[in-house]
Amino acid sequence: MTYTVLLAEDDRPIRDSLVRALHLEGYDVIAVADGVQALAAAHDRRPDVLVLDVMMPDVDGLGVCRVLRAEGDQTPILMLTARVETSDRIAGLDAGADDYLPKPFEPLELFARLRALLRRAGHGKADGAVIQLADLRLDPAARRAWRGPRELALTRTEFDLLELLARNQGIVLGHATIYERIWGYDFGPGAKNLTVYVGYLRRKLDPPGQPPLIHTVRGVGYTLRRP
Repeated sequence: MTYTVLLAEDDRPIRDSLVRALHLEGYDVIAVADGVQALAAAHDRRPDVLVLDVMMPDVDGLGVCRVLRAEGDQTPILMLTARVETSDRIAGLDAGADDYLPKPFEPLELFARLRALLRRAGHGKADGAVIQLADLRLDPAARRAWRGPRELALTRTEFDLLELLARNQGIVLGHATIYERIWGYDFGPGAKNLTVYVGYLRRKLDPPGQPPLIHTVRGVGYTLRRP
């Protein structure tokens, strides 16, 4: 199957290089130079995945991401940026992005992340059985989750992470295992994606007054278990 990538990058040499690399990897590519064109192409062409540069004229990558998510569009989004601070990564994830790739990067890493996003776009269809742990319920087929009577408003990645932990409840999953299963690639000990998403998930899953379900095993990873 051939997938379509919408690439928004205002630096022409970088854009042309990525287009060539993606074509060689077998993707169809829609290449645009700014956020306004990216939104128009996303509405018109319905790509399978978006690759957005953060810094673009007119509407930047974060703005494109926010507009699409506000419209209910859950197409996977990978953000590209030269910014490397944790606050910049958090801004991209808060805007609704599914992953974040700092520049410069190797094409092989980009391809690995795209494959992971495309896999996750169909994640949960094979096994639709409801998963339960204490007062937590997950419906993978509907991609909905509740803690007690309260439905959780989860992003795509947050749901994928919670489902992975719930399917392995009581088992400590290492950082590398989680990265491979959720992002399709182990980004090494310096990566912050997992820490950021666990924090997001905890705030939604374990509000004040309720016992926590996600537990950290220091130096190893995370587990979901009964209070």
